Amino acid sequence: MQIIQNIREKGSAIVIGVIALSLIGFIMMDSRSANNRSGTSTSIGKINGESIDSKILIDKVKKIEDQRGRVTGSELYQVRQSAWDQLVAEIILNKEFEKLGLVFSPKELSSIMFSDDAPQTLKQAFTDKATGQYDIEKARQWWIQAKKAKGDQRDAIDAQIIEPLKLQTLANKYTSLLAASAYYPTWMQQQDKADNKTFSNISYVAVPYNTISDSTVKVSDEELIDYMSKHKNIYKQDGGRYISYVSFSANPSSADTTKTIELVANLKQAFVADTSAKAFVARNMSAIKFDDSYTAKSKLTMAQKDTIAGLANGAVYGPYLDGKNIVLAKMIGNRQLPDSVKCRHILIATSNPQTGEPTLNDSIAKARIDSIETAIRGGEDFNKMVLMYSDDQGSKDKKGEYDFPSTQFTTLAREFAEAIFYGNTGDKKIVKTNFGYHYLEVLSQKNFETAYKIAFVGKEILPSDETINLANTQATKLSGEARTAKAIETYTAKNGLRKIDIPTLVKENDYQLGSLQDARQLIKWAFEAKQGDVSEAFNIEDQFIVAAVEKIQPEGLPDAKTARPMAELTVRNLKKAEEISKKLLPASTLDAAAAVYKVPVGVAGADSSITFIAQIINGIGQEPKLIGAAFDKTYQTKISAPIAGTNGVYVLKVNSIGNKTADTAEALAMQASEKTKTMVQTTYSFFESLKKAANVQDNRSKIY
Repeated sequence: MQIIQNIREKGSAIVIGVIALSLIGFIMMDSRSANNRSGTSTSIGKINGESIDSKILIDKVKKIEDQRGRVTGSELYQVRQSAWDQLVAEIILNKEFEKLGLVFSPKELSSIMFSDDAPQTLKQAFTDKATGQYDIEKARQWWIQAKKAKGDQRDAIDAQIIEPLKLQTLANKYTSLLAASAYYPTWMQQQDKADNKTFSNISYVAVPYNTISDSTVKVSDEELIDYMSKHKNIYKQDGGRYISYVSFSANPSSADTTKTIELVANLKQAFVADTSAKAFVARNMSAIKFDDSYTAKSKLTMAQKDTIAGLANGAVYGPYLDGKNIVLAKMIGNRQLPDSVKCRHILIATSNPQTGEPTLNDSIAKARIDSIETAIRGGEDFNKMVLMYSDDQGSKDKKGEYDFPSTQFTTLAREFAEAIFYGNTGDKKIVKTNFGYHYLEVLSQKNFETAYKIAFVGKEILPSDETINLANTQATKLSGEARTAKAIETYTAKNGLRKIDIPTLVKENDYQLGSLQDARQLIKWAFEAKQGDVSEAFNIEDQFIVAAVEKIQPEGLPDAKTARPMAELTVRNLKKAEEISKKLLPASTLDAAAAVYKVPVGVAGADSSITFIAQIINGIGQEPKLIGAAFDKTYQTKISAPIAGTNGVYVLKVNSIGNKTADTAEALAMQASEKTKTMVQTTYSFFESLKKAANVQDNRSKIY
């Protein structure tokens, strides 16, 4: 971030953040590759044969963290995943750019940076406050100085500005090539037009799969394996672990709750007697901070709000439970408060709202706002003063006006909020805030209701050492006595505990495990353990967890036991379809086919709804094979062979194939436009195809 600071130090009020550029859901920031980095850190993976040094990923994670601010818990894992996704995207895309000969020239850099197509953050940094326009000349002057930078400073300029801009420009060229290649030929348009107009009317016999009981159709392991081997693309799995765990809650016990209630109750008399509620709340380290503002009763969220609103000034209610806290509430006072306020103002700023740096001497600002007040009171047009002098760019084109609901009271500068909400309609006054001096007028106030100032003393109900130690002891005992996954089954059954089996495959870089949002250390252990191993106790969130590796799943097709929940129904239905088809095959008419299973003959398509593009058949459901057969003219003179569909086996006869009324020219044009639009949009999914074709070796678990 040093480059940002250096830009600021050059004099202009410039705030340039890291230029974040999105491409297929990936934020492209520092696109320098491993070849441009020094260091001897361990490789954490390869992308198309290019080794990735851990330092690159660590640096990229840090950059994202710097942008977002402090990140913790599951958000940290999301940041790490985002950084890895960026690296994969950058390397894969750069390889594609090289193969196609796509380049980014210095002339292009200048034409983009010094034009209206400049990155938005750069344009914001060099926007002239007076005109609101991007000051290209100032940007040029900065660039002349920036190009003289050397060493780390130059690296920072390249990483934060030049390389992201280069990457985005090349990506735009690439996607433009793909979009331009999308073509909707005439013959296809004509065929689609004909398909859209053609519809079929059919009679059919449907024999649902549930006609045959599941218990009578057994699916062997060999049949499952054979089916999956013929459909590898569907059932192939990444390597991973199947994990189970037993949890011991370390949440507060009823005894802990009782102790917290007693603690808060002992503060009640002192709270009543104390004359400074704010000081009392701070002194007793309340979990709820003191709020000096007024809140309308309708905005109070606690269940006891009716009782609390009815308190006399100085009275205290409680203790009562509110979320995770035991609370005392003291009534400080009440007043009438509008639900919303409309006002207008003129701001003479004394500091930069983004950096907090002083921009105007306080005495000069005060003299200027006094002059503005005098002019307006003397008859000068308020809006004219706004346009000439106000430093609030957000309201200049709105005559300085704002509408504020009462919910925004605490988001405004306190002095400003009190002036417009606590004052009266028609008030005109000068107010000083951290931003500078405001000359404001209250234009209207609506929907008054009684609002209350209430002080709260709250103590969070926390688990005692005894509660935590008990959970830890129970988990440690399980871990010590049950040293295999099988032994855990026996232990939990004997002791009335519940073992949770995670049904989904856990991958090496996952961080969530079932309902556990921050289980990274446990998962890392699982990938270092052997099948059947039992972990020590992990303290995760408010629980102590003992986990077991139920199964190590290698990459490829799963075994029959693992695959059964995924494929058994499909294989069973195929076997049912074979049995049903054998019985239907001799039938030469629909009536004969219907008699085999004593089902009725149905009719569909009389409403012209069966077309090639139809997704379902009314009265039947989603049966694509049946839709295809409905346009086979062979079946106009004889019934079809049995068709194994999604929900059952069908025999059909085509009653007629007709054409709908011709579409209007407008409708045809819209259809063509939508088809072309879809084709163009499809080109933008190219990255997933590139990623799927790439050889990505992910060994991030070495460092995370």
